[in-house]
Amino acid sequence: MNVQPAAALELIQTLVTAVELTPAVAVRAVDADGVVTYWNQAATRLYGIGGDEAIGRRFAFIAVHPGRQQEYDAMLARLFASAETPRVQDWRIERADGEHRWLCMTVFPLIRDGAVRQAVFMELDVSGRKAGERALFMAAQVFENCRDPILITDPNYRIVAANPAFTRVTGFSPLDVAGRRVAHFDGAGGEDGFYRQLELHIERDAHWSGELASRRRDGAALLLSATVTAMCDPEGRRISCMAILSDITECRRREEETRHLAEHDFLTGLPNRVLFLDRLNQAMVAARRKGTQVALLYLDLDRFKQINDGHGHDVGDAVLKEAARRLVHCVRGMDTVCRQGGDEFVLLLADIGTAEQAAHVAGSILHAVEGITEACGVEVALSASIGISLFPDDGDAIEALFKHADMAMYHAKQQGRNGFRFFSHEMNAHVVARIAFENQLRQGVARGEFELEYQPAVDIATGRMTGAEALLRWRHPERGRLLPQDFLAAAEDCGLMLQLGDWVLRAACRQAQGWRASGYPVVVAVNLSPAQFAHPGLLASVDAALCEAELPPEWLEVEISEAMLLKGAAAAAAVLRTLRERGVKVSIDDFGTGFSSFGTLRKLAVSKLKIDRSFIGEIGEQVDGAPVIPAIIALGHSLAARVVAEGVERHDQLCYLRQYGCDEFQGRYADALAQSGPQALSPQ
Repeated sequence: MNVQPAAALELIQTLVTAVELTPAVAVRAVDADGVVTYWNQAATRLYGIGGDEAIGRRFAFIAVHPGRQQEYDAMLARLFASAETPRVQDWRIERADGEHRWLCMTVFPLIRDGAVRQAVFMELDVSGRKAGERALFMAAQVFENCRDPILITDPNYRIVAANPAFTRVTGFSPLDVAGRRVAHFDGAGGEDGFYRQLELHIERDAHWSGELASRRRDGAALLLSATVTAMCDPEGRRISCMAILSDITECRRREEETRHLAEHDFLTGLPNRVLFLDRLNQAMVAARRKGTQVALLYLDLDRFKQINDGHGHDVGDAVLKEAARRLVHCVRGMDTVCRQGGDEFVLLLADIGTAEQAAHVAGSILHAVEGITEACGVEVALSASIGISLFPDDGDAIEALFKHADMAMYHAKQQGRNGFRFFSHEMNAHVVARIAFENQLRQGVARGEFELEYQPAVDIATGRMTGAEALLRWRHPERGRLLPQDFLAAAEDCGLMLQLGDWVLRAACRQAQGWRASGYPVVVAVNLSPAQFAHPGLLASVDAALCEAELPPEWLEVEISEAMLLKGAAAAAAVLRTLRERGVKVSIDDFGTGFSSFGTLRKLAVSKLKIDRSFIGEIGEQVDGAPVIPAIIALGHSLAARVVAEGVERHDQLCYLRQYGCDEFQGRYADALAQSGPQALSPQ
């Protein structure tokens, strides 16, 4: 192309002006020593230094290339040495003021007279692009290395990408789910209605968070916490969605387990009082609204303390779990069974029609609980007492319902156990009086209001006193002298029998030793209560009483009823044999009222059999007298045991007993014949 000199000069001036004024490309030139020889306005903006200041200075004082300075210097040296044009590449520079920029740099030599005179740099600031690339790189790293599953979808909610964590949590690979809608990635079809609502929420708010129930590839249940965010282009059009998921299956399981432990009894797994009260409150609210009734059943296992004391807590725990299982099978799914504590249970019968329905359930429960059950290899007899209060008739508040059901249960126990009672105001007065009596009983024990009287035992052949039976009496401050039948049942119910029994044992041993020291050596007999006999500490209590009184064991006799002997015969036999081995005498009281076998009695090696007073009363009332008495006497002698008749009040009764060889007798007729005995047969 031929260009006139004037036109060429004009073209050159135009090009120089364009280079000088171009806003995007920084143009600079340096000589072989790195001294700046040219600097356009874009370079001024890029490096923050004007051309007047830059030209004539070494470029190294204006900017450096951190981490690649040697590479940059070598590249520039090659360009001046061989006119080698470097490839276009990105360089990071650090300006004199410390600011960093990324430049896309093109370098070419300026040759004159066959030699490279200058290196010309054309630099484009690509810091924004580099920041975007780094952001994309970081996003990719987050996507790949995030421990939570991430899904990317297209605008139609079809999956286009899934990270490795998604595969680890769900078992599905990215290929398994690519192109599938989020609602169906679990292979179970999802819940279309739910997912449609989710999509509508995203389209409206561009965001949704919540929980998604799904399944792993192996079919295991999976619960995910999800956050779904719509991603839009500059015009606001949704171009994709990102779902960040978190596996909360195990966390929710632990929460449910913790909640279960907080709301359920650790032994039986039944709801505890906290959960029960909440359900009772809800049932009462519903009953008020619908005008129906709610029944509260308060259940207590009969004589459970004896099971615990006699067989240990492992057996007791097994009994409680079995009782809980039986109770649950007696109620509806809408009802609630709760372990209140110890051997007490409460049952909520929601929305019952009539009181008869509650009575029917109570009867079913008694039938289910009653009977012999095996626990840890031990057979125990179970029964229960139930008190029932009705909402709203028996109380409009939870506290009143509990109180009245408890009172009714207490009344059921007083009426013979293994039954149920509804609350009534008359019952309330009775229970209040009984509770007051129990409090007086506890105070009487603490104040030492109890004493012992002694009933003599007389040898029929000689008329001499052979022993004395310790009988407990209570000098009540208001009601005077009370006999055991007036207070022992209350003492048993409120758990005082062990304390009272231990006191009787110690006091009787002290009295026996006192008589011996005064020249009246007689054997003292002490009745053991069922709770005392079943307690594992009985032998230790006997040893302590003998040691404290310094009484030889042969001067102590313990009495147990035939009924007590029949309960847990093997364990009872072991205890009695141990007492006999220690020298303590053992007698069977109220004999003839039970069904003891000859084999059982022979193993016990008892000292005495005491004929129950009911048989003595038959003497003289029947033609043949009391035919069972000769049989008992014969049985006792065959066991090498002495036979004692209780409740002898008349001379003809004594003659009958002497005729058949009875050894000893007790009763009012014996009192007059024992006047020559110990002087201390009166209360201590």
